[in-house]
Amino acid sequence: MTRWKLFIPLLLFLALGAFLLRGLFMDPTLLPSPLIGKPLPAFTLGTLADPAGVKRQSDLTGEVALVNVWATWCISCRAEHPWLMKIAAMGVPIYGVNYKDQREAALTWLKQLGDPYRFSLFDESGRLGLDLGVYGAPESYLIDRHGVIRYKRVGVIDERIWRDELEPAINRLRAEP
Repeated sequence: MTRWKLFIPLLLFLALGAFLLRGLFMDPTLLPSPLIGKPLPAFTLGTLADPAGVKRQSDLTGEVALVNVWATWCISCRAEHPWLMKIAAMGVPIYGVNYKDQREAALTWLKQLGDPYRFSLFDESGRLGLDLGVYGAPESYLIDRHGVIRYKRVGVIDERIWRDELEPAINRLRAEP
């Protein structure tokens, strides 16, 4: 009976090793979101360009659209920006959420790099980001015509993500009645 007790540390080590090994093969950008299948959280925020231009959740409904959380302090957002410009040029509506940023820096950024957004909400306090479950910028949410979140992407949107994930998802949602 005492010999079996000697194998307990080995069995615990093997179990822990198997658990950690599984984690090596998981995609860190596929974070589960409890908001998938639920409406975009309610909000009332001014836009980046017009603090008095208050927007609400209902202003983002009516068509399949991408909601992109971005900030000037986010290095990955700069890498993603050219692809957002291309996607917007293809006719996909993109709404920005400028997250925990400075208004003047964000306006300068859009002036220099181009503005792919129909409008950008100014989420200075990060409240909308908190309601969305934002881990950090960039994050993107695909919403259907009714404002229901159907897809969440943590990280940069690039050519591969556009081709393999977003474009097919947008086409599928646009085909729905």
